[in-house]
Amino acid sequence: MRFCTFLLLLLGNVSCVAQKKLDLSKPDAVNIAQRKIQSSTQDGENCFFTWEGTVYSRVSGEKDKLLFLCIGMNVRASATVQDSVKGTGYRQVSREVLVYIDPKTNEIAKTWKSPWTNKEVEVVQIANDPVNMRGVAFPSKEVDNALRNLAGTIFWDVQVPLFYPNPLGGDFQQYVGGTYQAIEMFNFVVPEAELIAPKTRADNVIIAWTRVSKWMPWMEMGDMAGQLIFNGSGKKVQSFEYIPKILREYIQKEQPLFKTAPPLDDKRPNETSWTYFKKWLEAKKLKK
Repeated sequence: MRFCTFLLLLLGNVSCVAQKKLDLSKPDAVNIAQRKIQSSTQDGENCFFTWEGTVYSRVSGEKDKLLFLCIGMNVRASATVQDSVKGTGYRQVSREVLVYIDPKTNEIAKTWKSPWTNKEVEVVQIANDPVNMRGVAFPSKEVDNALRNLAGTIFWDVQVPLFYPNPLGGDFQQYVGGTYQAIEMFNFVVPEAELIAPKTRADNVIIAWTRVSKWMPWMEMGDMAGQLIFNGSGKKVQSFEYIPKILREYIQKEQPLFKTAPPLDDKRPNETSWTYFKKWLEAKKLKK
């Protein structure tokens, strides 16, 4: 404790949790383990995930179509939060980028011709800043299903259902529809020995990601029935330099802010593909 106190005085807001082996039968340890999977118990340390996958269309009555390959990354950091009742928890801040890859050229897609409308449109890559944790993650007494242990490998499944008024809609969506609905599903996989070890972060983390959503707004598909299915996998990497080259070069040129996480006290509302597109569209109109 004296050593931690000394470091706090030198470094400021830096957490000293997770410095002993974790007992995953205890709520506090599970909370720390989940933080180690997602980021680090050292406050403000930038942690990176990257993944690659596919984007398929699903329209009732026809075969699913491969529309794009995709490459994405997320940079995040976390901060320790103390509560006199709930105990020690954490809040996470992050930014994320995803680029659509033309499956024929293996290059970042700039335009796309819809096979349904035959209209060619400009592709708008995903650049969401911020994508912060809603609220604070505190220890929960229900630890049995929080992390699954299968023969020394820990699995953590996270589902994020999304259902909210479409940012591109008007004031009458409750009458005419148009509510945005999607679901994102994450599966984290990490060796138990690494996760419970007395270290501030788990590095050997594999991630699988699936997202089912409506058409992206830049596709200009209007009311046509159908969905997009994003499916990818990747891992936690040591630094920005380990991001795939094509995405790393795109970020350096187009989105340099995404090389680091937002400030730990970031209070901005989260960005989505829809709010980002709205800003992109408004900026494009101003240039005309």
